[in-house]
Amino acid sequence: MAERPEDLNLPNAVITRIIKEALPEGVNISKEARSAISRAASVFVLYATSCANNFAVKGKRKTLNAGDVLSAMEEMEFQRFIAPLKESLEVYRREQKGKKEARKDKKADSEEQDKSREEENDEDDERMEEEEQNDDEEFPAKFCAAPMGSIPPGFHSQV
Repeated sequence: MAERPEDLNLPNAVITRIIKEALPEGVNISKEARSAISRAASVFVLYATSCANNFAVKGKRKTLNAGDVLSAMEEMEFQRFIAPLKESLEVYRREQKGKKEARKDKKADSEEQDKSREEENDEDDERMEEEEQNDDEEFPAKFCAAPMGSIPPGFHSQV
């Protein structure tokens, strides 16, 4: 939990951005008004969270879900926010589903690339083994079995 009441306030940058989006262009807001809105927003969030938590406790759950928040909004008599919240929730869920599918597609593509790389590596390994075998067959046996000190003509050791 928070050590000081100020720790419960929402970030000023977020509050300022929300205020600027809500007000018509050219309208300014004083620092005191911005601070008051920040405190009011923080109190609202804490109250909504507390109400939503009550619904989770009634449901014998420790995790708040969207249904708890919507029920809390109704209990707090903010019915006019329920429809927009449901719409925003649906948009959020669609976005998350799209991101999940994109990750799944990316993972499948990555696995296909890995598989094709493995096949290419296997083919390269086989080709190298064949070349080594061919090299061994082409290399004169007399050089492989030559006793130490018998260097074939034309080969000189350089020290």
